[in-house]
Amino acid sequence: MGKVLESSLWRSSDFGTSYTKLTLQPGVTTVIDNFYICPTNKRKIVLLSSSLSDRDQSLFLSTDEGATFQKQLIPFSVETLIFHPKEEDKVLAYTKDGKLYVSSDLGKKWTLLRERVTKDHVFWAVSGVDADPDLVHMEAQDLGGGFRYVTCQIYNCSEKTLTAPFPGPIDQGSLTVQDNYIFFKATSTNRTKYYISYRRSEFVLMKLPKYALPKDLQVISTDESQVFVAVQEWYQTDTYNLYQSDPRGVRYALVLEDVRSSRQAEDSVVIDILEVRGVKGVFLANQKTNGKVVTLITYNKGRDWDRLRPPSTDMNGKPTNCEPPDCHLHLHLRWADNPYVSGTVHTKDTAPGLIMGAGNLGSQLVEYKEEMYITSDCGHTWRQVFEEEHHVLYLDHGGVIAAIKDTSIPLKILKFSVDEGLTWSTHNFTSTSVFVDGLLSEPGDETLVMTVFGHISFRSDWELVKVDFRPSFSRQCSEEDYGSWDLTDLKGDRCIMGQQRSFRKRKSTSWCIKGRSFTSALESRVCRCRESDFLCDYGFERSPSSESEANKCFASFWFNPLSPPDDCVLGQTYSSSLGYRKVVSNVCEGGVDPRQSPAQLQCPLMRPRGLQVSIRGEAVAVRPGEDVLFVVRQEKGDILTTKYQVDLGDGFKAVYMNLTLTEDPIRHRYESPGVYRVSVRAENVAGHDEAVLFVQVNSPLQALHLDVVPVVGVDQEVNLTAVLLPLNPKLTVFYWWIGHSLQPLLSLENSVTTRFADPGDVRVTVQAACGSSVLQDSTVVRVLDQFQVVALHFSKELDAHNPNTPEWREDIGLVVTRLLSKETSIPEELLVTVVKPGLPTLADLHVLLPPPRPTRKRSPTSDKRLTAIQQVLKAQKISFLLRGGVRVLVAMRDMDTGSQRLGGAGGYWAVAVLLVIGLFAVGVFILYKFKRKRPGRTVYAQMHNEKEQEMTSPVSHSQAVQSAIQGEEFIDDDLDSQTLGNHSGVVLSINSREMHSYLVS
Repeated sequence: MGKVLESSLWRSSDFGTSYTKLTLQPGVTTVIDNFYICPTNKRKIVLLSSSLSDRDQSLFLSTDEGATFQKQLIPFSVETLIFHPKEEDKVLAYTKDGKLYVSSDLGKKWTLLRERVTKDHVFWAVSGVDADPDLVHMEAQDLGGGFRYVTCQIYNCSEKTLTAPFPGPIDQGSLTVQDNYIFFKATSTNRTKYYISYRRSEFVLMKLPKYALPKDLQVISTDESQVFVAVQEWYQTDTYNLYQSDPRGVRYALVLEDVRSSRQAEDSVVIDILEVRGVKGVFLANQKTNGKVVTLITYNKGRDWDRLRPPSTDMNGKPTNCEPPDCHLHLHLRWADNPYVSGTVHTKDTAPGLIMGAGNLGSQLVEYKEEMYITSDCGHTWRQVFEEEHHVLYLDHGGVIAAIKDTSIPLKILKFSVDEGLTWSTHNFTSTSVFVDGLLSEPGDETLVMTVFGHISFRSDWELVKVDFRPSFSRQCSEEDYGSWDLTDLKGDRCIMGQQRSFRKRKSTSWCIKGRSFTSALESRVCRCRESDFLCDYGFERSPSSESEANKCFASFWFNPLSPPDDCVLGQTYSSSLGYRKVVSNVCEGGVDPRQSPAQLQCPLMRPRGLQVSIRGEAVAVRPGEDVLFVVRQEKGDILTTKYQVDLGDGFKAVYMNLTLTEDPIRHRYESPGVYRVSVRAENVAGHDEAVLFVQVNSPLQALHLDVVPVVGVDQEVNLTAVLLPLNPKLTVFYWWIGHSLQPLLSLENSVTTRFADPGDVRVTVQAACGSSVLQDSTVVRVLDQFQVVALHFSKELDAHNPNTPEWREDIGLVVTRLLSKETSIPEELLVTVVKPGLPTLADLHVLLPPPRPTRKRSPTSDKRLTAIQQVLKAQKISFLLRGGVRVLVAMRDMDTGSQRLGGAGGYWAVAVLLVIGLFAVGVFILYKFKRKRPGRTVYAQMHNEKEQEMTSPVSHSQAVQSAIQGEEFIDDDLDSQTLGNHSGVVLSINSREMHSYLVS
């Protein structure tokens, strides 16, 4: 029936030579559910048991290595026990109904700490990090159903004494406490944010590169004050990218892309990366590109990766005919499901440099090939030892390697090596073949005694076989029995992580026991620093484009290394980034330092930018009478000299200083239902910024994205679109605020059209309400009298890097604008590049007119700007680099798609036929020369300031026509003209047949 009805307990005190059966409860059938050995005192053992007659579980406690046990009844059903990492009598018990208990006397008395605790997310205090060793970190569910990170002291834990280090809710099952760091994630408004705390400091967002956009994040390692994380980005399905942090775990840089991953039982993820134990900084990883999986190794914590060298001969001495770059060694990096056998790659702290794994030779890893290979110099050279996968056990610090074939048939032979795999011997460990279930040795691997356990048949009892290698060695090793080996990378470089390291190695001719006192490390010597000891800094990427630029760091397209930091204070200086940082844990000294002599720049007085106002908890809807905590944040700009004018919309107004510096919330309470316009204006001598939040007093709120072109013409019809996820058609009400109006437009559709009658900056805000969930977004639209639009497209490589997010499109637009401004000397404020949603990636360049100047002559500046833009685009001078050295070229779209358009009174002026444009320009020239009116020909012209007029011409004229138009100083005032209300711009209407008449005449 799948239920255990009885357990028997056996004990050996002579390395498995003989066993004695222990009787826990005479005359009572006992089932042992689990057993635990105290990590700080191996003499203390706790058995978790149940019986057919007992309603509750029992604990059996031993303080003499299991020689005797004391029964202790417990009034709850235990799921797992967690021993304190330092104090041997303290233990936590997590129950099957989600309760957490604590005992300070090895399970004799228990105290309830907390209910509704998340399984596997309970952690004792970390020694040397947490000030109180009796502190417990836990993830628990609150009364509202959300999950929180809370801590409490085991002797004083109640609702009143609970501490919440993070004020908001977190995602279920995301809390991790590991070494110096605490991790969790929090999802709101359909966006997940990852938080970290270093040595129990304030929680901050983990700063991945701007467009990583993680779908999942897994912590790989937190050794040596650095975090390795694997991130599955928005475009990945069965791979992850590997990132490396700064010492605080806040900023991350990419070290390896496309590491293979697979899903296991209970939706757990296995990522093909393995830290080689015994030698710090060495990792193995399987990279999957274009469907092929290859194995890589790094010796410097991910700065450089190389493929594994293949052996020249196989286990029989025959040539492998495997030569790089077409053929390499590849290894499977799988963990074993059975805890009593090794995985496909076996390494140990007590045997540095010794790696044994299953894999194959070839151009890629083959799933069904599991030949066994070994290296004793940490991956520099490899040898084939078996043709099939074996389970491996290292004994006596790797002095003996035992191996048993991984097979489903019974065995009675094991293989062993005493010279690090150079030669192998066989041993019949039993006279009757056994189905092998696992290999055991004393923890620490210093012993030479192992146990093979299994069963003769599926109906038989366990078979335990002791294998003792001690008689093979007659003495303990002395210093004369050891040689040494030097750690090198695959290029033969001995300076790894800033030092040269040597390790002891027993000579192959010495048959002796290393013993418990053996230490592998021999000596280390610090090296002088070289460029290989440094990584590209955060926001920079290493270019793989050529050998000469292999070690150069280039700023990512979204990162400006000369920008002052966000915390730059007026009167202070800051160092501009030169693109490098030292590898964490690298101990090199002197020598080359590419970080030297960074430019020292003065912190300017910066106007406030990126001002945000929100309600703590990221909701924007409340109930009447509920306390509301408004949080004001400022991304950039000076804080100390900035004052903040706050208007909460219900008559409350106040002025604050240092509001965003202290991060103290503004506590308020709305008494009456309604919609309140909350505004915050931050202002200093350099400028100002404003943030607006509309609060609905009835239900919680969230956020959404408002999609609208940033530049429009006066009285031009504009489409405002609210992009909402998830979309709830016919159930969502959309509220639209345009300008400073408190009266919104309401719609059941997610888009409306509108017109702006006057030029200027107009703020547009939209809220989408569905039930108690409300989302908001806001943007500013520039309304202008005139502008021109040039249609752009990008080289197809950009599509593969397009996550189709508004922020990404905005950054790409800024990059193109800056490049065009630099190449054409057109002021940046007169250019606006708008990247369109979707694929392929397209954009519109808006060319704005400069501020008007009093003159009677028409300025040709517009033509010159367009000509300059056309020239640099045709000359392919506008391009930028993406991750991995991918260069993206910007060019004009085909002319027949309307690549140049005029913006003005009636919207965009479509210029469809180039011939008409040319003829039209010549006609204007003739009209000017002959100064005569023709009946039936209607010409409309808006007079600028009643005296001057300006004509904006397309770039697509021929050179001759351009010269003719540029030669015109002004248009004669005698031309028929008509003022069209408040509309501006020049509207000329003349058909091609009439133009032909002018030319003929």
